[in-house]
Amino acid sequence: MRPTLGRTLGATAVAVAALALAGCGSDDNLPRADRATAGGAECGGKNTLTAEGSTAQQNAIAVFNQAWRQVCPDKNLAYNPTGSGAGREQFVADQVDFAGSDSAITGAQAEQAAARCAGNPPWNLPLVFGPVAVIYHLDGVDDLVLDADALARIFSGRITRWNDPAIAALNPDAVLPDQPVTPIYRSDSSGTTDNFQRYLATAAPQHWNKGAGSEFQGGVGEGAQKSAGVVQAVQATPGAVGYVEKGFAEHAGMRFARIDNGAGPVALTDETAGRAIDAAGFAGDGHDLILDLDSIFGTTEPDAYPLVPPTYEIVCSAGYDPDTGAAVKAFLRFAATDGQPGLSAAGYVPLPERFKQRLLAAVEAIGTTE
Repeated sequence: MRPTLGRTLGATAVAVAALALAGCGSDDNLPRADRATAGGAECGGKNTLTAEGSTAQQNAIAVFNQAWRQVCPDKNLAYNPTGSGAGREQFVADQVDFAGSDSAITGAQAEQAAARCAGNPPWNLPLVFGPVAVIYHLDGVDDLVLDADALARIFSGRITRWNDPAIAALNPDAVLPDQPVTPIYRSDSSGTTDNFQRYLATAAPQHWNKGAGSEFQGGVGEGAQKSAGVVQAVQATPGAVGYVEKGFAEHAGMRFARIDNGAGPVALTDETAGRAIDAAGFAGDGHDLILDLDSIFGTTEPDAYPLVPPTYEIVCSAGYDPDTGAAVKAFLRFAATDGQPGLSAAGYVPLPERFKQRLLAAVEAIGTTE
């Protein structure tokens, strides 16, 4: 979707999911500067924040916002889910307080963003992780194991039947049918496709040389529009396999494969996805927390599920006016702590503790102008 330059929020804010969340206390180890609290929540700064960007994180933002408003009734984040590129452009144009993005802001665009941040660089804060499930429709097979090599060959057309020796070797106890494999991919431009292909390129470089990007590069299979379309196509097609966000797979009651990351088959759970996040490396030092995606997608940690792409909140490292800066910090601090309990039900992964502490240190370091 093309970005619209101009303030387009307010009426387009995301709908909030109905969740029953109990308010819990904030972290007493954090500095108390610029805080106002109600029921243990962060209620400082201006009442209405604006943000725009990633559709992948919009339901997580709704979880955070709903919980924030329960304990800070005057607070609201108006989030416009127009896509990552539009969010970054609106942030650069100083039309929103922060952006949500599947990709970090870097290079020339980061330099442009520094101008709206009073000469200070933007920071990328990985707040939301949405695992990707590999769903399948294979009658009689309730427990399927795949690995990156097999997936790369399936989605490039080099494995065409379910009883292929490479799949059989991963599933010695399963009775695999002599049935065609039908890969289902996103036919629309998709960050999920980009991350799936990045995973294949990282974890199976010898079998996937087609690159990444938001358009599917495999050249085989059947396309479907959006995540709901992938689910419907897999449900309707015996022998189909596809990739979709965990929340969509669970909502549809789909079976999804365990992934062998080189240390054995791993089921997709909050715990196994959290291990991959906890083991993630960062591209640099300091508080600009750009993740080294290879360290997640290529993880060989035992019981770590590798298909766990991040989405970022892009903020000014400094340069906010005091009222805006206090509100940005209050919302992000709340989202990373008291906002976490509702994530699992929405298909996201709660942050593991060690990772959370590094993120909170970055949030605390956000500065303002007087």
